[in-house]
Amino acid sequence: MAGHAMNKDVAIAALPYLALPFLALLAACNMGAGGNASSGESEQGELIGARIGAPFTLTNQDGKPTSWDSFKGQYRLVYFGYTYCPDVCPVDLQRIMQAFAKFEKAKPALAAKVQPMLISVDPERDTPAVLKTYVAAFHPRLIGLTGTKEQIAKVGKDFVVIYNPEKGTEKAGAATDYLVSHSRTPYLFDGDGKPVALVPVDDPATADVDEGAPDKVLAFLEKWVK
Repeated sequence: MAGHAMNKDVAIAALPYLALPFLALLAACNMGAGGNASSGESEQGELIGARIGAPFTLTNQDGKPTSWDSFKGQYRLVYFGYTYCPDVCPVDLQRIMQAFAKFEKAKPALAAKVQPMLISVDPERDTPAVLKTYVAAFHPRLIGLTGTKEQIAKVGKDFVVIYNPEKGTEKAGAATDYLVSHSRTPYLFDGDGKPVALVPVDDPATADVDEGAPDKVLAFLEKWVK
């Protein structure tokens, strides 16, 4: 298990400017999204106008400084997670990147306008070297970003991501074996860095429906990437 679902009262206090349905998507690593991120078909994404995102400079998997504005003009597909996540994170990333690979094959020009990225919520363990091996397993264009605890805390706040390292075992005075509960909210941003919509991920509460299937993520990309 990857931790406990976050208390919704805490989420509401932290996110007073977001609609309540959006809060249903907050969950720990093993809890699921609480709903289909692409539900409610409309011409505008459900995140249009939301105050999510802000400029940052983090460190990529090659150890190089990478800023949010480095991707100006590109759509940004952003997933918050961590490499030690035992269950949902790798499954989500696998499905999202499988869909992205199909999107590349079907519409290479549009796929070239999208930058997928994993931003770690576990900066103490997710060094650039660890991220490099991890992201390479999913897709060659997926980048991993990490930083100091303070940098990640600011990015988490700016991107409306709640995370909490749980108590773990200690070795040499430092906790090395622990889980990180975090909100599960994959975002798509447009070329100006403005939020568009939530990327579909599976909700384990609906066993008969697979909201995060690669074909649904592919349909999501085909709908929103112009």
